[in-house]
Amino acid sequence: MKLVLSINWIKTIYFNMKMFPFKIARKLPVFFYGSVNFKELSGEIIIDAPIKTGMIGFGQEFEKMTRSKRIAQLILNGKLVFKGHAHFGKDVFLCVDKDAYCEFGFMGCLGSNVKLICTNKIIIGNWAGIGYESQIIDTNSHPMKNTKTGEYYPLSSPIKIGNYNAISNRVSIMPNTITPDHCVVASNSVCNKDYTRLGNNILIGGIPAKLIKNNYARDWEIEKEMLKKAKRVFV
Repeated sequence: MKLVLSINWIKTIYFNMKMFPFKIARKLPVFFYGSVNFKELSGEIIIDAPIKTGMIGFGQEFEKMTRSKRIAQLILNGKLVFKGHAHFGKDVFLCVDKDAYCEFGFMGCLGSNVKLICTNKIIIGNWAGIGYESQIIDTNSHPMKNTKTGEYYPLSSPIKIGNYNAISNRVSIMPNTITPDHCVVASNSVCNKDYTRLGNNILIGGIPAKLIKNNYARDWEIEKEMLKKAKRVFV
């Protein structure tokens, strides 16, 4: 009963019926919890996995923070792809611009108060979680130039987060970021380059982020069943 009452049924039914063919929409694969604003829904959402009711959740309560600011917002003008179950905490801002591509792997997760802005391409791997109050943005938002040569720097560049990544809270993931599989990012770090040359099972952190420790990884196997129960409405 608590679960049923926590779902925003009006937004849930509206979104599914608008964004999917009826044979998919009737299964309600996307649940919205609490308040959320749909600013734009002119884009496309694809679920590249067996369809399950409530397999994708926006505004879920799976963290210690249980109160919402009621500021969750979704702007979908581009393509949003899910490779399976995915989960978003409270007050998430998710924006996918026109002609942009954003992908979440199986059990991909955004914590509460995360801001994701995709103007180019953002891929988040399987079992990859972005901690609360972090931001993942693939654009500089404004034209920047070299004042000596007059050359303009790229306005946006793709981001790719590897599988089994544990991104801590208040991390900024900026254009050109690529992380390897089994990567842990320390709190309050800024990621802005390709870290795959450092190998897997690493801890990075700092401003900008750099290698802190090798042979370091979150033990996902111990937590998998607990996370499935905490985040998945239906298996």
